[in-house]
Amino acid sequence: MQQFDRVETVVTEEQAAEPPSTLRVADGAPSVCPTLREITPTLNTTQWNDWRWQVRNRIRTLDQLAAYVPSLSGRAELQKVIDKYPMAITPYYATLIGRADLSDPIFRMSVPNAQELCDSSSLSDDPLEEHEDMPVPGLVHRYRDRALLIATTMCSMYCRHCTRKRIAGTRESAISPRRLRQVVEYLTAHPEISDVIVSGGDPLTMSDAALESTLAALRSVPTVQIIRIGTRTPVVLPMRITDELVAMLKKYHPLWVNTHFNHPNEITEQSRAACAKLADAGIPLGNQTVLLRGVNDTPQIIEKLCRELVKTRVRPYYLYQCDLVRGVEHFRTSVRKGIEIMEYLRGRISGLAIPTFVVDAPHGGGKIPVLPTYIVSMSPTHTVLRNYEGMLVNYPEPGIEAEPSMSAPAGEPGVWELASGQASVILPSRNQRMKRREKIASRSRCAAETASLFEL
Repeated sequence: MQQFDRVETVVTEEQAAEPPSTLRVADGAPSVCPTLREITPTLNTTQWNDWRWQVRNRIRTLDQLAAYVPSLSGRAELQKVIDKYPMAITPYYATLIGRADLSDPIFRMSVPNAQELCDSSSLSDDPLEEHEDMPVPGLVHRYRDRALLIATTMCSMYCRHCTRKRIAGTRESAISPRRLRQVVEYLTAHPEISDVIVSGGDPLTMSDAALESTLAALRSVPTVQIIRIGTRTPVVLPMRITDELVAMLKKYHPLWVNTHFNHPNEITEQSRAACAKLADAGIPLGNQTVLLRGVNDTPQIIEKLCRELVKTRVRPYYLYQCDLVRGVEHFRTSVRKGIEIMEYLRGRISGLAIPTFVVDAPHGGGKIPVLPTYIVSMSPTHTVLRNYEGMLVNYPEPGIEAEPSMSAPAGEPGVWELASGQASVILPSRNQRMKRREKIASRSRCAAETASLFEL
């Protein structure tokens, strides 16, 4: 990518050249998936918890992957995938694989698949047209008040569904001081930009010093009010959230972090601890989940994920429809599936735990919220609304009264009667909430009757 110069990253060229050690976990070190338990020299806990060691020992080649998955087939096709879309899996994330095939959500998100080479005509390398909205190399300015800075092309793990497959991992480098100065100049000349998202790649693969230089440069622009960091490290490399990193981030408040949990299996003791460190430092946490076929495309999985996120003090922020990116067709679901999931969530979990389902529109159209239809009908006097139970209610508009001459026809009311103000509610049969109310009312009547007997 022209907008990036090769600069110091957290892994030196010498370290990158080191052959990754295979992993056998020593007594007292983290337990691993049975498929990984039989493969390596002993490793101590100190090494395991060193995020730099994790990055140096990522699974990068087909031979390394085959050591973890001896039953790996179709190696010639997989090599073509890796040549086009680089692979990297942290040892930590590899241990979350419960079954070494595509039925396992962690395996599916991290291990290359020959289907990545099968594209439909509707897909493109850059469907969001980020490059067209890049007035300065590395800075995407789409919304009036926001800009996105691609600070690095490196991730600790390359997700197979990545929206930036065109650049992620093709050259592991970070934005140079010269490019960063150009970004600062642009932000200074455009005071309407008050919110900058630092993205990549993954910004937290940068060293503390390099990341701080980026944050300090952004903070030097007086009109930049909010800085957000988009990162998947709490999910795939939780040991990166060190005390030193958190202490540095605290200096640049108001600062937010959005992370990227896609499945409940990714929420572990280690990832919870990483999120807790950030939350305890006063850094608000949001989560951006991508709806992925075969990973999380059922209402029950998304419900469990959202519940676990809130327990971890992470606010479910977005549920993304998978972008029209080359190499991810096998992950895509229908928009209808996303609406079905949103319909299921409403009324079952708190609004705090419900993300906004969005389609990031092609051609740079931005995020479009997509919701089930809750407005049934509208008239000048009333709006008819549907709730999660199927109950229909009319909501009177302010300052307008229904015509007094109107009278409801005989029989059960319909939507017209609600919209005209002739009826106020239509309840579905077998409504559980109404049954609970009846029980409460029945108990209250019994209590009142008992009390009146004693009064006699």
